[in-house]
Amino acid sequence: MSVGVAPEQEPLIRLESISKLYGSGDAQVAALRNFSLRVAQGELLAVMGPSGSGKSTLMNILGCLDSPTSGRYWFAGEDVSRLSETQLAHVRNRRIGFVFQQFQLLPKLSAWRNVELPLLYRNASDRRSLAVHALETVGLGNRIEHRPTQLSGGQQQRVAIARALVTDPDLILADEPTGNLDTAASREVLAVLRDLNQGGRTVIVITHDPEVAPIARRTVHVRDGQLVQQKAA
Repeated sequence: MSVGVAPEQEPLIRLESISKLYGSGDAQVAALRNFSLRVAQGELLAVMGPSGSGKSTLMNILGCLDSPTSGRYWFAGEDVSRLSETQLAHVRNRRIGFVFQQFQLLPKLSAWRNVELPLLYRNASDRRSLAVHALETVGLGNRIEHRPTQLSGGQQQRVAIARALVTDPDLILADEPTGNLDTAASREVLAVLRDLNQGGRTVIVITHDPEVAPIARRTVHVRDGQLVQQKAA
């Protein structure tokens, strides 16, 4: 009886020769140029680069917020680089959870009401229980009725992480998640992201902060729209 070699697992993300151009003629700018990247299922990846490096454009493409000018993007085996705006919106809502630097919480809503917002598009009947569970996962089970103004910056960002988590996404995409936080709160938020990854979540952190990148298993550096360096932890 022969023993075969297990096939290599399909990466969650596969970018092949992605370029993104803005403008036209002499005013044309290449935000990304021939950019290729693979991200494995369950990986914790940091994307680093200075302002203007192209990392924000990369985040928009990874998050299906924008489409490349050329090249191909496969997400969970599906070529999403050719999808319509409606189809991209479906992928974003169902399969990607976003965490932003500015938290983007609605000030008049309680924590659990903010967390349930992505579920409204699904007409889910168990929104409250799912939202509470997500808040418990990030250590805020005792803050479910608190409004953003009653929470610290670190707690607000954890609410935002719970909101990203509540749809059970394939990918959590965090854009400068500690940019508005002090050192202690930053450590708390990074610990939550690391714990989620250790639980099996794929997490990508976009950052310019060298103190954030060490939480990742692998760091890629972007400059002038190109991948210039990869470093494993």
